[in-house]
Amino acid sequence: MEYPMPDLSVLRRCWPEYEDERSTYQVDVNGVRFGGEVPVVIAGPCAVESLEQTLPIAHAVRKTGVRLMRGGVYKPRTNPHSFQGLGAEGLRILDEVRRLTGLGIVTEVMDPRLVEQVAGHADMLQIGSRSMQNFPLLTEVGRTRKPVLLKRGWNATLEEWLCAAEYIATQGNRDIVLCERGIRSSCNSPYARNVLDLNVIEPLRKLCPLPVIVDPSHATGRWNLVSGMSHAALASGAHGLIIEVVDTEAARAGLRCDAEQGVPPEVLAEIVDRALEDSLGLVRPARGGMTALPGSPRMMRTGSKAPPLAERRN
Repeated sequence: MEYPMPDLSVLRRCWPEYEDERSTYQVDVNGVRFGGEVPVVIAGPCAVESLEQTLPIAHAVRKTGVRLMRGGVYKPRTNPHSFQGLGAEGLRILDEVRRLTGLGIVTEVMDPRLVEQVAGHADMLQIGSRSMQNFPLLTEVGRTRKPVLLKRGWNATLEEWLCAAEYIATQGNRDIVLCERGIRSSCNSPYARNVLDLNVIEPLRKLCPLPVIVDPSHATGRWNLVSGMSHAALASGAHGLIIEVVDTEAARAGLRCDAEQGVPPEVLAEIVDRALEDSLGLVRPARGGMTALPGSPRMMRTGSKAPPLAERRN
C-alpha cells in the first residue's frame, strides 16, 4: 500500500542511505541507541515534584537496568490552576539525580524562549503532544542539535507528524525519535484516556527510517493497563517505550500530576525483562539475572555485551 506524502528529508525516498525499509537511523542519547535490535525504555516520574519524590524513583528505575529517565519540570496543563512544574528548580533536581545515579535525562520544553535553558540540563529534549505543531519551538529545538523526542499530537495525522519532524530536520538535526502516545476519539470511555494507535507503526516505519517508541502511560491513563500495551507496542514494531513510574502506592496519593498512570517499580521490571526476552531470546533463571537462549540468532548478532535497554542484574 502506498502512503502519499510531500517530499520531506526525513522520508526514505529522500534519504538515500535508508531507502531499504529494513534499515533504521539510530539515535544515540547518552550512550543509549534508539533504533537497534534491542528496544530502549525511558522511565521515570510524570513530573519532578521534589528531590525526595524523584530520587527514589530514579534509583528504582536504575535498578531495572533502564539508563534514561523521564521527568517533567515544565508541564503543559489544561487547567491553568493545575500544577505547572517546578521549572528551573526542577532542572537542578534533575542535575542532582543524574549525578547520583548516572541516568540520562529526558525532559520536555514547551517555550522557544526556554530551549537554551532546558538544553543545558537535558540529554534529550521532549516535544509534547500539545506542542507538536508549535513550529517556532520545533525550529529552536532543531538548532540545539540535541536528540529530540517528538510526540505525536493527539489529533495529528501521520503526514502532520512527519512534517513536524521535518521542521527539526531542516535545522540540520535528524537525531529525532518519534513517539506515539495515543489519539483522541469520539468513544470516550472510563477504562482508558486515549486510543493507542499501534496501526500507525507499520506505515510510519515503511515511510521513515527514524526510530519510533510508544508511550502507553499517557495513552491509557491507568497504570494497570501499561504492561499489556507495552508488549503490544513492541510486537507492533516499536523500537522502545517511555513509561511513567511511581515509587510506592503510598506516594501515589500525594502526587500532583497524573498519579494514576505511573507503574510500580516491580511492573517496570517485568516490562523490561519481557522486552529483553522477546528481543534477544533471553530467559530468567530461578534466582534472577538474564541468560541467552542457546543458539539465539539475535544474541549472536549483537554479541555478549549487556544490551542498552537493561543491564544484567546480579
